[in-house]
Amino acid sequence: MSITQQHLLDTYRARLHGEPEPPAPGRHDLDLVRELRDHRRFRAVVAGRPARGRLRHALDRWLRPRVL
Repeated sequence: MSITQQHLLDTYRARLHGEPEPPAPGRHDLDLVRELRDHRRFRAVVAGRPARGRLRHALDRWLRPRVL
């Protein structure tokens, strides 16, 4: 059964029982990605690391090594 079929079945059952319909699949995906990003930034700050630009900084160090 696909996600769409399951959603339609859940919607049908909710209407039969007079309950609110479930949210459409994928409706809250963007919110989840934002929450994960915020959580990773929070964990970085608590650990004493920079919260933003970590990948760019690491690539910059790798591509431009310091000359001694």
